Amino acid sequence: MTGEDTGHRRGLTATPSASDGCTDGCRTAAPATSDGLTPQRRALLSRRIRLLVAATITYNVIEAVIAIAAGTLASSTALIGFGLDSVIEVASAAAVAWQFAGRDPQARERVALRVIAVSFFALAAYVTVESVRSLTGAQSAEHSTVGIVLAAVSLVVMPFLSAAQRRTGRELGSASAVADSKQTLLCTYLSGVLLVGLLLNSLLGWSWADPAVALVIAAVAVKEGREAWRGDACGCAPPSR
Repeated sequence: MTGEDTGHRRGLTATPSASDGCTDGCRTAAPATSDGLTPQRRALLSRRIRLLVAATITYNVIEAVIAIAAGTLASSTALIGFGLDSVIEVASAAAVAWQFAGRDPQARERVALRVIAVSFFALAAYVTVESVRSLTGAQSAEHSTVGIVLAAVSLVVMPFLSAAQRRTGRELGSASAVADSKQTLLCTYLSGVLLVGLLLNSLLGWSWADPAVALVIAAVAVKEGREAWRGDACGCAPPSR
């Protein structure tokens, strides 16, 4: 074999073929960001957060109206407090919605976390005051069928909303979305406490049960509020490298 034939054969070997998928028309994949997410995946997760927040706000507005109205009719501090918790939950979710409505959600993260933290503190303060008033015999609540049904429905709906938002927020690396999911999870706990309290009051006349357990929920709210204020509410795994 001559040198010319060898050079010709080497040239053929070095030429990329269409079967290798390396023609000039090939498109390179979108580079991943520092957290390991592609721009397309990040946009999808941000859109999912907005939808979950919208669902949370819608449900909580309905829940607040029903709970406050039923609580007023039954003179139930627990029901009224539950309705006001829904209002606080709306404020928390609205903060996350505002954050992800901007072009750079991460730039608004700190402000959103502060709003969520204040929401936790406000909830804890109200629940504590009203629980103490109930324990000291400020008033005795009447039976409320509407309140029992509302608490049962919320006990089913809220965990799904919280889990979906927490999972999406952690993948996205958004501390505010995770903090808001904890606010929703706290609403789940309050739903359970409210349901038990209303049932015990209706069936056994134990009016002290609800405010006693609600004080524990208030302590949890303070803890979650402190975490949100410091910005360590995410618990997100570090991006893989």
